[in-house]
Amino acid sequence: MAEANIYDIDLDPTPANYTPLSPLAFIRRTAAVYPDHTSVIHGARRYTWSETYARCQQLASALAKHGVKKGDTVAVMASNTPEMYECAFGPAMIGAVVNTLNVRLDAEIIAFSLNHGEANVLICDTEFSDTIKGALAKAGRDDLLVIDIDDPEYDGPGERLGKMDYEAFIATGDPDFAWGLPDNEWEAISLNYTSGTTGDPKGVVYHHRGAYLNAVSNVLGWNMTHHPIYLWTLPMFHCNGWCYPWTIAAMAGTNVCLRRVSAETIYAAIGDHKVSHFCGAPIVLNFVANATEDEKRPFDHQVNIMTAAAPPPATTLAKMQQQGFNVTHAYGLTETYGPAVMCAWKDEWNAEPIEKQAYLKARQGVKYHMLEDLCIMDPETMTPVPADGETMGEVMFKGNIVMKGYLKNKKTTDASLAGGWFHSGDLGVLQPDGYIQLKDRSKDIIISGGENISSIEVESALYQHPDVNAAAVVAKPDEKWGETPCAFLEMKAGSTATADDIIQFCRDNLASFKCPRTVVFQELPKTSTGKIQKFKLRDQAREMDG
Repeated sequence: MAEANIYDIDLDPTPANYTPLSPLAFIRRTAAVYPDHTSVIHGARRYTWSETYARCQQLASALAKHGVKKGDTVAVMASNTPEMYECAFGPAMIGAVVNTLNVRLDAEIIAFSLNHGEANVLICDTEFSDTIKGALAKAGRDDLLVIDIDDPEYDGPGERLGKMDYEAFIATGDPDFAWGLPDNEWEAISLNYTSGTTGDPKGVVYHHRGAYLNAVSNVLGWNMTHHPIYLWTLPMFHCNGWCYPWTIAAMAGTNVCLRRVSAETIYAAIGDHKVSHFCGAPIVLNFVANATEDEKRPFDHQVNIMTAAAPPPATTLAKMQQQGFNVTHAYGLTETYGPAVMCAWKDEWNAEPIEKQAYLKARQGVKYHMLEDLCIMDPETMTPVPADGETMGEVMFKGNIVMKGYLKNKKTTDASLAGGWFHSGDLGVLQPDGYIQLKDRSKDIIISGGENISSIEVESALYQHPDVNAAAVVAKPDEKWGETPCAFLEMKAGSTATADDIIQFCRDNLASFKCPRTVVFQELPKTSTGKIQKFKLRDQAREMDG
């Protein structure tokens, strides 16, 4: 046993010099320093930071009064609204874990998530009442406390399913509720379900330390200045809004909520509120780049956009820059708190032609400030690949912004974190200047509109069609969505099924965003052992028009 050195003697951590890191500290500070600064804008509603903080405390207090305790799960299925934002803080104030549910998923997957995550409370927007009603029936959870969000900005169909609405619920809580930081920063703060590659989705668990550090990484990587005005085009359910609820609280910014994302609503928010930042998938960039003159609003300041998934094409990038938008490309996974890699821009690149800039921005880039290490390695030998831009390996992550693990799934957790690295399953190369670039996805994930789609899941649905002999699904580049599923099918003799028939069959069996947009009937290329050669189909999909 090593002897203690002089710096270990009588220098133990105490409450005076050590506190666990938690993003809850951000909102407490901002409410104290900037109590009257606008925190949230949503339609006609306006809140200050002192009001948002009080509402979060009320939510925490109300949950505690209804029996929610440390380690319990509070599920939320909602649009980008003030209530959704408050759920990033309120449950954690009592040590509970927030599980933000993907509003695009079907009742069966939502039911699985509610049961697997052992939710004690479900806060849900009336817009999604049909899905929730089906999920509750499938889950068989009569014990679940359901609270409705009845947003005045929503004017579509829906019904209340809960015991009370959100405003009535938090009214039972104390706006001066005394809460505390977690005893240990390793404690869970949130649960996020992946879309799943095979079978059921996996529950990714975040801790307070990682949430705190990635929120700070967002600030540093994006060079955010004080009081940013952030537009919520990115769903807050997606990796906890990539940790930006906590980032904006840290920076005493203003959250501009947006239920419906379109060119018109984005430009209106920029014009009305001087939006400085927003995030989104390629579809959001296309909304902006291809907006009509009627949809546009003039503005005289730079607007910063962070986009993940498919990189922006040169034509889109050129349009964006000409119109006053600065685009940053990022990359990450649910397991890394969202973005953990970014294409850090260098001033000298501004002199390059737009085509060269587009190429540079298309690279995923370098590690986030708070990520300890990023490497591309041979997964068999765990040795780094050379920085030659050609040798492919698996992208691996290490550090404080890697998940705790998968909930109730030790085998997969151990495999994913084997050898001291998180194995992403994504394949890429290392460029000579140290920037990484993705080349393929070993898990055959398709990223469409910022959402992960498992090709295996879509193929499984296609195989349920009585006329399908063989199916393979790959990503097809799409100007609007980044990528869409393209299905290649071998049909049984005598089949009269059309592409439209196949697409409708998928819609009857899958969430709509997972369904193929393109169907091709042909013999599938195979190896001598009968394995489908997807790389050939990917090449074919890339060469298709439209």
